[in-house]
Amino acid sequence: MTADDLLAPLDLAFWNIESTDHPMHLGALGVFSAGSPAAAAHAADLLAARAAAVPGLRMRIRDVWQPLAFGGAVREPDPDFDPRHHVRLHDRAADFQAEAGRLMERPLERGRPPWEAHVLPGEDGMSFAVLFKFHHALADGLRALTLAAAVLDPMDLPPRRPRPAQPAASRLPDVRRLPGLLRGAVSEVGRALDIGASVAVSGLGVRSSAALTAVSTGTRRTAGVVIDLDDVHRIRKVAGGTVNDVLIAVVAGALRRWLDERGDGSAGVRPRALIPVSQRRPRSAHPQGNRLSGYMLRLPVDDPDPLGRLAHCRTAMDRNKDAGPGRGAGAVALLADHVPALGHRLGGPLAAQAARLWFDILVTSVPLPGFGLKLGGNAVTEVFPYAPLARGQALAVAVSTYRGQVHYGLVADAEAVPDLDRFAAALTAEVETLITACGS
Repeated sequence: MTADDLLAPLDLAFWNIESTDHPMHLGALGVFSAGSPAAAAHAADLLAARAAAVPGLRMRIRDVWQPLAFGGAVREPDPDFDPRHHVRLHDRAADFQAEAGRLMERPLERGRPPWEAHVLPGEDGMSFAVLFKFHHALADGLRALTLAAAVLDPMDLPPRRPRPAQPAASRLPDVRRLPGLLRGAVSEVGRALDIGASVAVSGLGVRSSAALTAVSTGTRRTAGVVIDLDDVHRIRKVAGGTVNDVLIAVVAGALRRWLDERGDGSAGVRPRALIPVSQRRPRSAHPQGNRLSGYMLRLPVDDPDPLGRLAHCRTAMDRNKDAGPGRGAGAVALLADHVPALGHRLGGPLAAQAARLWFDILVTSVPLPGFGLKLGGNAVTEVFPYAPLARGQALAVAVSTYRGQVHYGLVADAEAVPDLDRFAAALTAEVETLITACGS
């Protein structure tokens, strides 16, 4: 075992905050057009055959109790890896979203490489879906995309430019750099205190909704919404901001509509949304590890003006970007680097409970390639990303853009949010509301 085999601190945190009722895996539901009723079975065979050749999919996570890494964990090849334990063909036609919700409830097996691919035949006989599940300790969104792409059909990509060779780095610090290293350590302590203070302030005066902070039951329900990216651009060109600003404002407006329709009321409601930000660096010490920070944003659910909601989201995101992802309440994930391995092990259950004190809803973006994806020659028509649902939170929203369409993937506690389909409909309605408000 080397230092590079150890899980990065945030990976270790995700590994330890998991419980049976609150699994920490990401998901993605890809819907494929099928050339024949046998396409699903062929797809499952291809996935199993290709998975055997992908090193990242053979990696299991093993706890470590050695003195220099006591309480940590390592990522290592599974000597008994069998792709048939991970790729599963379902024999009955299924409603894709209903089946995805049921499967997202189930934790991944921790003794094996923590990922699964479920192949679901479609009810129409001319489509099938694949639900990928990756534990957050194995892969973040970018890494999960890379692993999933490795088992899809090969793609013709432009050749990568070779990187210039870098001199081997010494494991011992250069004594000439020690003053700078000391200043950096002091700066890190100051940043940690700044983040902690920001978290405390972010919770002051917050009114969320019981619909978003219900008691967790461990059940799951999923839903998907597809909107036209051209509509988003029409709104953006009139109202300003970025595509992401518009997509966040759509969530705020949909929450308002949904809460009012179900009788909970939106008056005074401004829930804290966590917007994850990737901090991945190509040459980092843990290239496979999670490197995440985040922005915190109060969603203007109580604002009756759709353009006012968008303006608020735009201003708040601009403020976050000016401050940078290393500052503010959303950067709590960076504090994982300051906790020793045993601290993650012992504090995992407590950290899992703290999520509800930190934010009320997760709104995350998952990048997808602009070119078409295929499996066995069958084209992907829709891709719905799913985020983990933290303890004490009832709803998480993930967004991907794929071939001219925006896909919202929704995960909810099935008992706390039995009407997830109504929230899904509210997302579509909010896009139309914004288009009308922009005079488009």
